[in-house]
Amino acid sequence: MLLNLKPLNSFTIATMLGFSLLIFFCYILFNFPSATTSQIPIPKSQSQSQLQTPPQSDPFKNLLGAFKKWDLEVGCANFKQKHVGLVKRDVKLSSLQVGVGVGEDQCGELKMDHVGVLVKGWTWIPDNLDNLYSCRCGLSCLWTKSSVMVDKPDAVFFETTTPPFRRRTGDPLRVYMDLEAGRKKSGFEDIFISYHAKDDVQSTYAGGLFHNNRNYHLSPSKNNDTLVYWSSSRCLPQRNQLAKRILSLLPHHSFGKCLNNMGGLDMALSLYPECAKDPNASPQWWDHLHCAMSHYKFVLAIENTYTESYVTEKLFYALDSGAVPIYFGAPNVMDFVPPHSIIDGTKFKSMEELADYVKALANDPVAYAEYHAWRRCGVLGNYGLTRAASLDTLPCRLCEAVSRRGGRDATGF
Repeated sequence: MLLNLKPLNSFTIATMLGFSLLIFFCYILFNFPSATTSQIPIPKSQSQSQLQTPPQSDPFKNLLGAFKKWDLEVGCANFKQKHVGLVKRDVKLSSLQVGVGVGEDQCGELKMDHVGVLVKGWTWIPDNLDNLYSCRCGLSCLWTKSSVMVDKPDAVFFETTTPPFRRRTGDPLRVYMDLEAGRKKSGFEDIFISYHAKDDVQSTYAGGLFHNNRNYHLSPSKNNDTLVYWSSSRCLPQRNQLAKRILSLLPHHSFGKCLNNMGGLDMALSLYPECAKDPNASPQWWDHLHCAMSHYKFVLAIENTYTESYVTEKLFYALDSGAVPIYFGAPNVMDFVPPHSIIDGTKFKSMEELADYVKALANDPVAYAEYHAWRRCGVLGNYGLTRAASLDTLPCRLCEAVSRRGGRDATGF
């Protein structure tokens, strides 16, 4: 039997349709993520480095223990992948003269197979650099301060002494070096050496030969209460002011003449007697420098002058000691150091922000160990090139430059 259904009025239809849409909307809302938000928004105060507000504070003293935690949570494979572009670098940086593959294809430019360099006058270059070197392309290089060893040098090396005003054909080439921030040619040299890549020969401060007689004992235990090491005995106003600002926010030991808070010079040996080079000799601050630094998680390194490519031993001492440098200096410093190895103080908005970061990092063994991963995983990056352009390799690189010019046979006046 057919039912006689009454037609539905428009009000009833609208009510049923609205109810259906409400059910569908609730289903979508409670079963699917929002289509307008791709990730959970993070409050601005937490959107910066996690180290500034770490979820758990884990103060540590044992560096090797921190390394083990990092190995378990991160590991070298992940670190290498993160810095994959630096594992094998095949380009030449504008900040460094030495690059992969550079030099071997230039053997044909050499005009001499042996070069003798005589170092003249007073210079800070150590005597232990004197040697007979076997260089690339079969070139031998004699570097010496003795005129007896090389009575007819192909080049004469000057640093603090001005080279001769005139050079005649048959005279040795004049080499002048200035590694100070305001490097300046003498005006009388044939070859100019400085820390900058655009000069004739570059010499970075990353070498080890000029301080190879120090106590390099490194402590596996890091101070947890006193975080920062600083030592400076040249109290420049600008550097002192900067150091005072940051050190006022961090627990530290200052051993030099500037802002000393240890009661005198050479007090590091009172704290760390194992750092004495020779117990029977009068202590010198440079003898125990690296060993003392190694007891601290951080070393403050401030250059005398903020100049492009002027990256001095202040930074490399800290790296050699196994500490993390807090650095203020050259704007292109990252061209000279390993990946993730230093804290560039200029990248922070304020000293307070920098201090908060350092304190948090000191209480996070995994994050702190990440700053040491480059040396443990063999990811040197630019640092390999920096060492290759250092004072350690200067004799061979200078001898190559002299050979390319022909040494004493180069045209003079």
